[in-house]
Amino acid sequence: MKTGLDHQQQVADVQVMPVAPASSAPVPVLILMGVYNGARHLAEQLESLAAQDHVNWRLLCSDDGSSDGSQQIIRSFAGQNRHPLELRQGPGQGFSRNFMQMIRNLEESPEYISFSDQDDIWLPHKLSRALTALSKVPATVPALYASRQWVWESDTQRKRLSARLQRPAGFRNALVENIATGNTIVLNPAAAGLVREAARLTGDVFAHDWWLYLLISGVGGRILFDEEPGLLYRQHGANVIGEGAGIRAQLRRKYAVMQGAFAQRVGGNLQAMQAVAPLLTPDTRSTLERFTAARQSHLPCRLWRFYQSGVYRQSRASRFGFWGGAALGRV
Repeated sequence: MKTGLDHQQQVADVQVMPVAPASSAPVPVLILMGVYNGARHLAEQLESLAAQDHVNWRLLCSDDGSSDGSQQIIRSFAGQNRHPLELRQGPGQGFSRNFMQMIRNLEESPEYISFSDQDDIWLPHKLSRALTALSKVPATVPALYASRQWVWESDTQRKRLSARLQRPAGFRNALVENIATGNTIVLNPAAAGLVREAARLTGDVFAHDWWLYLLISGVGGRILFDEEPGLLYRQHGANVIGEGAGIRAQLRRKYAVMQGAFAQRVGGNLQAMQAVAPLLTPDTRSTLERFTAARQSHLPCRLWRFYQSGVYRQSRASRFGFWGGAALGRV
């Protein structure tokens, strides 16, 4: 295995855009959509894919055991749309395993890969902006594009922009926070080939998008973050992972941290990175080792080792929360 890219670096080569949309390049894109009982909103999402100004795409839907007519909606869309569409059976074990199975089964000739939820609405420029940005990266360098989104309460039609980056993206950030929301991610072919092979070495992860952010930054790839929102991120009661705001949502997150949920997710991510350690750069392997040692230490050594590892979160409030959790052994 490789021991990282030639351009090894601790923090990924981050570019925070805007990127001016260009005319759609003719490159093919494979869209991976995880589906489970999404009939209520699925048709709207599919129609937003059909309305993309980049028209050279095909869709792979992995249905995880729906019982609400989702498969019929997908088949109907396939019959009315000229884009190639394949419907597969998922593992029936949750959204993360569903996406990871699709990643492991990617074809041997990588192409651009986009990830889609079943209940959002893509804005027409979503794919074209991502491809314009990724086209500026050398073909041999793995690159991940992500963007802000409109956090959208469809019942009330209220929407707000998701947070902008306050600090650079990179592996030290990815160890404790995910800024690459899965429904915005697009990978270039070099990244697609890398993640396919890495997924075959990796067990279960909490969320495929957080794993992708860790992996691409960990190998010294490029993280491209677009300030322009690319979709309406629908919020509803059935969201597996949402963007809830307000006091109530914050209290739920803090309670989950105290119950050990965050520490469990971080621990799973560390196991996943250790499984692909030969792919990481020397710097990121060293950071991984220091961070792992910090989690296993007692106060006050634990806080000092976390500080030495250089990990960080984006916002001031989340940084305070991280250090509070670290002091209590909940990281």
